[in-house]
Amino acid sequence: MTEILVEIKVVLNADHNELKGTRFYYASPEIDDKANDALIDALAEEHNVKKNKIKIMKGLHSSVKTVKII
Repeated sequence: MTEILVEIKVVLNADHNELKGTRFYYASPEIDDKANDALIDALAEEHNVKKNKIKIMKGLHSSVKTVKII
């Protein structure tokens, strides 16, 4: 089983939701951790894994997050 640690920069108020390299563009201001949920959805789709295999390890309330993908 391979684990990947990725540092992601979240950019709020973008034109649309998009994962582009190590940046995640989120189309709204941060409300109730919905940007974190959208980031996990995007990473799960990008890496073809289930959402429960992705965990935000660091930066839960920050724009720079360290994410573990199992």
